[in-house]
Amino acid sequence: MSRRLAVREIMSSYEYRRYPYRRPVELDGKGERRPVVIVGAGIAGPTLALSLAAHGVPSLILDEDDTVSFGSRSICQAKHSLEVWDRFGISSRIVDKGITWDQGEVYLRDQPIYRFNLAPEPGHKFPAFVNLQQYYVEEFLYERCLEETLIEMRFRNKVTGVVPRNDGVTVEVESPDGRYTLEADWLVACDGVRSQVRRALSLPYPGEVFHDQFLIADIRLKGDLPRERRFWFYPPFHPTNSVLLHRQADDILRADFQLGRDADPEEEKKPENVDRRLRQMFGPGAAWEHEWTSVYTFSCRMMERFVHGRTIFAGDAAHVVSPFGARGGNGAVADADNLAWKLALVLKGEAPAALIGSYCSERRAAACENILQSTRSTDFITPRFPASRIFRDATLALARDFPFARALINSGRLSVPTAHVGSDLDTPDSDADWAGGPAPGRAMVDAPLGAGWLVERLGLGFTLLAFGEAVAPPSGVATVNVGTEGLAPQRYDARPGTAYLIRPDRYVAARWRRFDPAAVEAALGRAMAN
Repeated sequence: MSRRLAVREIMSSYEYRRYPYRRPVELDGKGERRPVVIVGAGIAGPTLALSLAAHGVPSLILDEDDTVSFGSRSICQAKHSLEVWDRFGISSRIVDKGITWDQGEVYLRDQPIYRFNLAPEPGHKFPAFVNLQQYYVEEFLYERCLEETLIEMRFRNKVTGVVPRNDGVTVEVESPDGRYTLEADWLVACDGVRSQVRRALSLPYPGEVFHDQFLIADIRLKGDLPRERRFWFYPPFHPTNSVLLHRQADDILRADFQLGRDADPEEEKKPENVDRRLRQMFGPGAAWEHEWTSVYTFSCRMMERFVHGRTIFAGDAAHVVSPFGARGGNGAVADADNLAWKLALVLKGEAPAALIGSYCSERRAAACENILQSTRSTDFITPRFPASRIFRDATLALARDFPFARALINSGRLSVPTAHVGSDLDTPDSDADWAGGPAPGRAMVDAPLGAGWLVERLGLGFTLLAFGEAVAPPSGVATVNVGTEGLAPQRYDARPGTAYLIRPDRYVAARWRRFDPAAVEAALGRAMAN
């Protein structure tokens, strides 16, 4: 039985499906060289495969298992990820199945001290966050991949070796019917923290391990469930540490208890001990069913380079952060989104291989930002030094009455699209009179447009947003004509004549106060590393 399916008996709300194994054609001498082989079918791998397919690039996904991830794992699906998945038609399923939320509340003991809103302005197609268990997200991704003729998924196919070549990669694979090899132009490792590809290439994975322990108790609770995220410091039901509460689909609540370094994980996972903590939290009249229990520690790690010849690393295989801030799974989606269009242009001969190097520089900068923010969250939630705890406790004591203290609270600052300001692909502003709007290197901002949304109007390639005036962009660049009234021009600090060049991953490549065909052409070439 697979490692994931071994927990089927304790998952009361979700029935795991086994995806079929098929004999690899290479075992019968019928294999062919693949443009892209992807290792790992978590969140990053299928997202990358679907993004490549949208650009007309076929790919093969290898995964050693035959089902989705066990346990709820990554549950906070961010707005930017939903915008990416919307291209494949699965975001509506995630929104419909999940729990939409944007409100959060922080407590000191049993008193609320700080309330925040992650979506303070209306007028976006998607909410700030939708809580949905990772196994559902993977299921929706798998189903869409299996419908796509340009994607082949091979379950129970384990990578055992990787041999770099000057013009590609040889991948050694073990299947239930025997061993075989694959030839690929590019290999993308999306195979997680324990990446077999990374190990096969003997690549280091430096970082920091955090030894504090946390208990996840996913339960199906009878009664009214809160929609907002709640975080307690020193609550009466767990007075020495912190607790996080999140609602999920299927009437599931995640209670996340900080245990400390010295807790015995096996004792903490025993049902009677979990029930004792939950009873203290919810009171004698509450009733629940156990869904999933886990005790975890975490680390922050990052590879020195994400691109090694024709082998590329993405998601947890390249970088891993603490769970505070929902930056793991959402960061993996952003990796896939950044890489897909670049890989597609290179494979089609429309951009040089040097464009792939920008994936490393941009996504490594994003990983540094995510690690910085998640480490700050970790240091606030689990202070490692007496002075840090004194500062944290003083901040909490002042937060209810003083806005400056509330701004210092960091109970897991949540994911927003990371910027890559200063990327070699972006053209710096030539106009000095910008008072707002997304600058080059930042993600585009959604807004209502006509009967729909701006994010829906962007195609797979480069797009020129033209505010108030019709323009003729370079060949291969789509145009979206935006008026000068409404939220869109406000959010882009636009006036008649303003133009924005948006990359395929919906980041701003350049912007101008007046449309200039030569400037747009130059910015387009720069964005493609030409």
